[in-house]
Amino acid sequence: AVGPDLSADFNGKVPVDIIDGSGLIMIPGLIDNHVHILGGGGEGGFRTRTPEAVLTDFTLNGITTVCGLLGTDGVTRNMASLVAKTEALNEEGITAYCYTGSYHVPITTLTGSVMKDIMLIDRCIGVGEIALSDHRSSQPTYEELSRLVADARVGGMLAAKAGLVDIHMGGGPRGLTMICRLIHETEIPYSQVLPTHINRSRDLFSEGLDWIKEGGYIDLTAYGLGKPSSDVPAAEGFTRILDQDPAFDHVTMSSDGQGSLPKFNEKGDCIGLGVGSSATILENIKDAVRKGLPLEKVIKPVTSNIASLLKLKGKGRIAAGYDADLVLLDERSLDLVGLVAKGRILVRDTKAVVKGTFEI
Repeated sequence: AVGPDLSADFNGKVPVDIIDGSGLIMIPGLIDNHVHILGGGGEGGFRTRTPEAVLTDFTLNGITTVCGLLGTDGVTRNMASLVAKTEALNEEGITAYCYTGSYHVPITTLTGSVMKDIMLIDRCIGVGEIALSDHRSSQPTYEELSRLVADARVGGMLAAKAGLVDIHMGGGPRGLTMICRLIHETEIPYSQVLPTHINRSRDLFSEGLDWIKEGGYIDLTAYGLGKPSSDVPAAEGFTRILDQDPAFDHVTMSSDGQGSLPKFNEKGDCIGLGVGSSATILENIKDAVRKGLPLEKVIKPVTSNIASLLKLKGKGRIAAGYDADLVLLDERSLDLVGLVAKGRILVRDTKAVVKGTFEI
């Protein structure tokens, strides 16, 4: 409940844990739709496999809902483990979903079928991340991609889920060509595919702007700030999108948390490696606000926009009938002060009061 005097409203008949919101801003819990919750990577060999996520990786960064997936490695990371980790995060206190598959086509599934995974695994809501325009992709044909997206759509319809296909966009010159062909030559709607890492380069981002004009959706990666890079920072990307689409409804943002961030030379050899973090979502929100964008706009990609696209009931808004997923920010710095997930206080006064099972 939210109100000026909750103790009076409940007349002392119900125990009430009151959080003083003075000097704070309350926003909906953030949704990170692209996280390697099992860990990812391995592009530099077995020792470069990144660690799996723990509960406070999310809660201390404002995340109350996550979507887990597999990436380059669909061998030592598998669907059974992904589903188990998804369930574990739900048990620990946040909301977690997963996608079936990995970079590669034919994809890694649990039941042997995309449609069966989406229909029969409660927490499975789509497919991803399928790699295109990337030297690490399995180079699927147009026909293979079309059938995969079609199966995801029908599986989603039959299970009342989104059936979204999350598509990893690499830096290759083909860009969005195959996705554009898929939508233009079939009856599949724009909302069935979400190209991510769209801001990894300026050329790809320009294609993404054209994609939005057509009716498509794009996902920006919340890259870390202050590091030399060829990517388009989220704040700049948001500004350019708002210039052409004031409604700002077709853009989402995710962290690529726990994923490896490899650096390749011109020969395609891995020469360095970092690890993604869900902390970058709130960092990029703060950066966008510092640069003059309104907070109520820049949180849409990680609240109402992605909740609508993924058909997440009760998520993405503060309203009657919605889940009690709430984030409290300092009104000046926008630093995280508190977090409530599924009605339970997990962060209070900047400290995690609930931790993951094996966190110290």
